[in-house]
Amino acid sequence: MAIFKHLFLVLSLVPLVLSYPFFPPTCDSKVLSMARDLTQMAADLKRGHETSYCMAHMPDLYLDVHNACVMHKMRTYISLVEGLRDRRCAYTREVMKLGYTLRQLFIFMSEKCRGDLVFTIYDCAVLERYPGY
Repeated sequence: MAIFKHLFLVLSLVPLVLSYPFFPPTCDSKVLSMARDLTQMAADLKRGHETSYCMAHMPDLYLDVHNACVMHKMRTYISLVEGLRDRRCAYTREVMKLGYTLRQLFIFMSEKCRGDLVFTIYDCAVLERYPGY
């Protein structure tokens, strides 16, 4: 009977071990997921009830991390977010989180992933046309 208990224990742990991610996310996958989340967060802030009136003048944020112009686009957007003066909007938690997370992505791409990322295109106009998610 003890053999069956051990066999059952081993067979129940095998799927857990096999489903565990052994490899940490790569620099590219981390940057892609952060960019996707930031694009969605900025779109939600433009539609949000509390923030729509002050975020209306902000350009749409679309981050293609394989476009060489993305670093300039992020720097510009960070300065726009930091330049918001309407206290009811600029100091909301969501807007501050957008600016902070965008700055994190910028630092991550410029310092941590310096040689790992490959810019496949150099087309700044593509970043201005928001394809939506």
